Amino acid sequence: MSRLDVRTVDLRKINSLTKYPSIPTYHALDPDNGGLLAECVAFTGPVTLTEKVDGTNARIVVLPDGAYLIGSREELLYARGDLIGNPALGIVDALRDVAERLTVAAAADRITVFYLEVYGGKVTAASRQYTAERRVGHRLFDVAVLDDPAPMLDWPAQRISAWRDGGGQRFLGEADLVGRADASGLATVPRLATVPAEELPRDIEGMHTFLTGYLPRTLVALDGPAGRSEGLVLRAADRSAIAKARFQDYERTLKRRVTRR
Repeated sequence: MSRLDVRTVDLRKINSLTKYPSIPTYHALDPDNGGLLAECVAFTGPVTLTEKVDGTNARIVVLPDGAYLIGSREELLYARGDLIGNPALGIVDALRDVAERLTVAAAADRITVFYLEVYGGKVTAASRQYTAERRVGHRLFDVAVLDDPAPMLDWPAQRISAWRDGGGQRFLGEADLVGRADASGLATVPRLATVPAEELPRDIEGMHTFLTGYLPRTLVALDGPAGRSEGLVLRAADRSAIAKARFQDYERTLKRRVTRR
């Protein structure tokens, strides 16, 4: 695949191929009330703990010919060379210069997707936890590589969705992700520790205590005092397993338990 012309390719398929999949909560969510259940994601080997930043999911899609696209979680917002981009959540303004630098990552036969959290400003209600001056920041949290994507562009939309939701995207493992970030000059979400899987709490109370011990306050404040952290993301070294653990989920579940007593 030597060239992919954004003027003629089906951008709906590019959008679907590169969307970030939902990651599970460490303890399963009860679909009836949003509380946490006893079942939790199984990890093996070393598990990297990173801060979960409360912002908006964004992506930079670097195409084989050096063109790029910028998108939110659900839609594409801007293509290299556009005079006007969709201003949704300030994503394009925050990432356009970054995307220009990332064109050096272009390869002749693959699409590389950089997933970043854009936060601060007026992005979410939690922005005040990171900035009092409405500054905007971004942190890389994942990279996916689509090798030889040309055949997939001929797939029907339903097949693309099933492939993506079934884990078809190839994400970089921890060492390669950090190496790619360093080579690209991108700051990642903070790495807090790497722990053996057997040290992860299996009970809800224990995981809440675990969260509080590792990350009571955010490590990515843009100005002023650091506010509250949203929680942690847990990743296996090869990214075969990944999960999120949010303070609000554990606090809501534990509060309900106290209320029932």
